[in-house]
Amino acid sequence: MTRLVVLSDVHGNLLALEAVLADVQAQGMPDAYWVLGDLAVFFPWPVETLARLRALPNVAFLQGNTDRYLVTGRRPALFVHTPADWADTTRLAERDANFRWTVERLPWADYEFLRDLPTRLEMDVPGYGRLVAVHAVPGNDETSLYPNIPDDQVRPHLAGLDARLLLYGHTHRPMDRVVDSVRLVNDGSVGLPLDGAPRPAYALLDFEGDRCTVTIRRVAYDLELVVAELERVVHPARAWASRLLHQATLGG
Repeated sequence: MTRLVVLSDVHGNLLALEAVLADVQAQGMPDAYWVLGDLAVFFPWPVETLARLRALPNVAFLQGNTDRYLVTGRRPALFVHTPADWADTTRLAERDANFRWTVERLPWADYEFLRDLPTRLEMDVPGYGRLVAVHAVPGNDETSLYPNIPDDQVRPHLAGLDARLLLYGHTHRPMDRVVDSVRLVNDGSVGLPLDGAPRPAYALLDFEGDRCTVTIRRVAYDLELVVAELERVVHPARAWASRLLHQATLGG
């Protein structure tokens, strides 16, 4: 049997990552780790998080959209629909300050690491077939495939995909479903779950012959320590991140 651990969307939340890695060890060490991007931005431990992830054995990474924003200077779009949206300049300031705060703390080696990450991972599992992993969808790191998206909206993103299993993150919402002949698995988010449950999520994939058993694991941790650290370092995203963390607590 081959075991693969899939993580994504850690976003610099070291405490959530440590809780996940402790649970991984309790389940039995995997043969490999895949980390599907969005590694450092939004929470107070970008450098420490990257160091912890890079120290994992047999680990492969790909680049997420926020990793790309960090190393290119590009920024996520702000959607302005009303005069009130335009007047809310604090959103623009917070967006830019958040990325600047993280960039100012990254050493050159971490910049190079994030800059050079691939956008796709592939592996052939003997007896099972090909796995492909991307951050969001093949060829685009910003498109969201949410759990309730209709099959006909998924199919265009699978065109030409030579894989039996597609792994992805980005939405911060776990999912395991089949569209036509492709199984799609989203492991959720380590650092910032957005499915109404506060506990970090990751995926265990166990391959045995022609079968793949997917287990979405959720783990407990002290998110109030994360909120306290956001405040202590006066992180530019502290109000936004704290609000989302607490909304998750109320939801799940």
